[in-house]
Amino acid sequence: MQSISFTLAQMILQRAHIGLHFAPEGKIMQQNQQFNQFTVDWRKPDIEIDVARLPGYAADAADVETFRRDGVVLLRGVFSDWVDTLRRGLQRNLDNPQRFAFPCDSNPAGEPGRFFDSYCNWQLIPEYLDYVSNSCAAAIAGQFMDSDHAQFFHEHAFIKTPGTQRATPWHQDLPYYCVDGYKTASVYVSLDQADADVAVQFVKGSHRWNKLYYPRMFDDGSSFNDDRPGAKLETVPDIDANRNQYDISAWSLSPGDSIVFDFRTLHGTGDATIKSMRRAFSTRWLGDDVTYCERPGDTSPPYVDHGMHHGDRMREDWFPLLWHRAK
Repeated sequence: MQSISFTLAQMILQRAHIGLHFAPEGKIMQQNQQFNQFTVDWRKPDIEIDVARLPGYAADAADVETFRRDGVVLLRGVFSDWVDTLRRGLQRNLDNPQRFAFPCDSNPAGEPGRFFDSYCNWQLIPEYLDYVSNSCAAAIAGQFMDSDHAQFFHEHAFIKTPGTQRATPWHQDLPYYCVDGYKTASVYVSLDQADADVAVQFVKGSHRWNKLYYPRMFDDGSSFNDDRPGAKLETVPDIDANRNQYDISAWSLSPGDSIVFDFRTLHGTGDATIKSMRRAFSTRWLGDDVTYCERPGDTSPPYVDHGMHHGDRMREDWFPLLWHRAK
């Protein structure tokens, strides 16, 4: 039996060493504040994941080819059995957001509804840990990345409540992160019914443009790190004003549907009014060519005191290998 154990000795990110500011009781970050600098200590000792017991997944060759070509693929109903579990975990996150890592509200004051997200809570929220430890997400990620292994990076939960009109700006995920490489995947799970006009949209093939764009704030769509020398990024083009120039995919989603997409694929949502709850849960995965990247400016999550240098493999005691290709 193979397992991965996060022992106390491995927990370098202890509160005394984390290098971040911890939120006062009741503090929820707004994105226009200092980016990602308020959180709780999200690491817990003695977490074990039995890799040998993680379920497999038989990826369809046509789906894998779609992912390779478009940078995104839809898998209907693959996580239907996990919807209730993940909803309970997200509700735990919402009931006491200040007790969990990186709670953020992106709706400006006075706007209707709520746009909330939080991440790096997979060790703090039992339902999230259950999903990471017992779902086929790792097997899906590994096969679609065409990797010999799938390394877990972090999870990210989202909610838009009825009445919300705030769009998620078009962006790539990779420039937010302290990693670089071509074998990457987000495994996004819809937890509610979502019509195409409020669901996530993707620019097909944008992962193959060989371009990286400045990350953007979700509250106003502004770029950040664009004042940092050496960033070598571009401003995201105005896709909404020129939609006829792009091949855009958007699907109506049912609870349990999953979208797998490359970290380089441009995606976002429109500003149509949310009529019913829209919740989602995403896990981020790294393939066998991914290494640590020292980016100019802020990164998300802001991992610190990790001891890695630019170009190093991501350390496995922080980012566990949860799937291996069968020999």
